[in-house]
This record gives sequence, C-alpha cells and structure tokens, in this order.
Amino acid sequence: MKGTTKTLAQTIGTVVLMGGLAWASVPFYDWFCRVTGFGGVPQVTDVASDEILEQTIKVRFDASINAGMPWEFKPVVREMELRIGETGLAFYEAYNPTDRAVAGSAAYNVTPYEAGGFFTKIQCFCF
Repeated sequence: MKGTTKTLAQTIGTVVLMGGLAWASVPFYDWFCRVTGFGGVPQVTDVASDEILEQTIKVRFDASINAGMPWEFKPVVREMELRIGETGLAFYEAYNPTDRAVAGSAAYNVTPYEAGGFFTKIQCFCF
C-alpha cells in the first residue's frame, strides 16, 4: 500500500508541475521575446535614444490583417530612411467600410527577426 501511495503522490505532483509550467509558459515566452527581441519583438521604452549615428537604415512598413477583418489598413508612408538612433514617426490609416463598429487589436514585430533586439518602440497606435 505504501508504494501505491508514493506512486500516486508522484503522479499527482508531476501533473501539477506540468500544468503549472504550461500555464506559465505563455507569459514567460512573451516576457522573453520583449527582453531579447527574439521573434522580431522590439524593445519598449519611454525615452528616445540619446546617441544618433551617421549611418542610416531603411525601415519598411507593412500592414496585414486577419482574414476575417473587414478593415482596410495601410501605412501612410511605406518606407523611411533614418539615422541609427534617430526617432521616426510612422502613421497608419485604418478604414472600416462596414456600417457597424468593428474592434481590432494591433500587433507589431520586426523582420528579419534578428533585428528585433535593435529596435526600440516608444509608443504604439494612439488615437
């Protein structure tokens, strides 16, 4: 009987541990991507860089929507050339051609994914 109780306790402990790890994996992965830039997720800050280099980089903007979303969504300017460290401001246009209110949520990332750690987002989608 003692061996059965020990096996049952180990099984329940394993199930609880695995459930806890599964529950924690989504917020942990999100945090990891924001901190490291993994998966094209840029860093987030409240202030602009204090160092601006002479070297420039071209930033291209894209807009894609979910297949079920009726909006028309596009960047006002598709490409911007900035000096490294310089703050750029990009605008997007969103149009709802339906006669009903449609809510949406914006997500952003950088490609190639390796570049995510070199971009810093200061603010996103203010209305």
